[in-house]
Amino acid sequence: MPSSWSPRREVSPENSRLLIERAHEELVGGNTADPRLGDIRPLVRDSWRRSLALLVGAEGLPPLELTAEELEAYRSAHPLAGAMDMVRALLLPEADSGVVVAVGDAAGRLLWVEGDRGVRTLTGDMGFVAGANWSEEAVGTSAPGTALTLDRSVQIHGAEHYNRLVQSWSCTAAPVHDPETRRLIGVIDVTGGSEAVTPQAQLLVDATARAIEGELLVARLRARAAPTRRRPVAVRAPDTTTLRVLGRDRALLEVAGPDGETVTELTARHAEILLMLAVHRQGLSAERLGELVYGDDAVDTLRPELVRLRRALEAVAPHLVPASRPYRLPVKLETDAHHVVSLLDRGAHRVALAAYRGPVLPDSVAPGVEEFRATVRGALREALLAEASVDVLLAYADTAEGTDDREALGLALRMLPARSPKRAGLVARIAALEG
Repeated sequence: MPSSWSPRREVSPENSRLLIERAHEELVGGNTADPRLGDIRPLVRDSWRRSLALLVGAEGLPPLELTAEELEAYRSAHPLAGAMDMVRALLLPEADSGVVVAVGDAAGRLLWVEGDRGVRTLTGDMGFVAGANWSEEAVGTSAPGTALTLDRSVQIHGAEHYNRLVQSWSCTAAPVHDPETRRLIGVIDVTGGSEAVTPQAQLLVDATARAIEGELLVARLRARAAPTRRRPVAVRAPDTTTLRVLGRDRALLEVAGPDGETVTELTARHAEILLMLAVHRQGLSAERLGELVYGDDAVDTLRPELVRLRRALEAVAPHLVPASRPYRLPVKLETDAHHVVSLLDRGAHRVALAAYRGPVLPDSVAPGVEEFRATVRGALREALLAEASVDVLLAYADTAEGTDDREALGLALRMLPARSPKRAGLVARIAALEG
């Protein structure tokens, strides 16, 4: 571990943790005149009040605003993409550094979250993942969001976070500016334990932000010196289409574009066909699609249904009308089920569990749907059993999927502290299942 992250217990100079927690409870409860608020750092107190005015919840997960595909496209074109090697070299020279480093855009959306794998697993449970919005408007007081709001480097110690889910972590963040216009273009954040909020940490994060700005300027000057190239003609942004199938027998097709959003409820059969084409993006023969939807060679039944589906799509999502030979979708169709799997891949277990609204098309008996339903359910369960925190496991145990899962209940019981009051309830539930 580099000397910059040398373990050193750093306590917020004006406050004890208990005082901060009580002042936070009073403010969130509506007692904005509590005298204890006068002992809170002005930077934090002002941020709390902004968060309260914005109606930010004191608990809950940040909104995940970018799908995996959107995230990849957006960050590849972001000005900070070319600086990521520098960020890694300066802030993450060792894999087991004990911290995670996040780089976000000017709106507070995290684009990269890298660093210690164990720490990433834990912070992912509170939604600290790529694609999530960590602005003050979304989660209240946090180093990245408050640094962007104040346009200066910020350190937030544990209980100073507005969101209770984040109060076991500390963080340092600094904004990054366009080197010529000084416009905000992003933020760099280091999150971890006490080592993430030392004076050395703030100096290093600040220096990294300035180094990036210098690198951006050098790259820009080099580009200007190179021969000019014809700029590509701007094209209309494509529609974003999502098929919502979790916990629903009648799927919803949502189409969002420059002109607004439309939501259409599909018939059960049309939902099954669209889902199979979304899962099998390479395309399917008529015979194979018939097997996945009807369970046997039902080409004669499938074809008239596809004609009706095409007519329905022409009215609400013409860009999605399937091609034939093989049957395939001309554009990628996102589903909320794929979104859950993507969240699991990013380590956002708590967010994934919250996004999991139930089984895929639960009443469908189409063989392909049943197989995909089991795949999504299995991916969620295996990820939670392998990597989730005890709080997320307990939340899973309270869902319809996990209520009878003895392995999950047993794992949560082993992970709970010996004196936890939650142990008795788990023991009783496991005994009832075994009895």
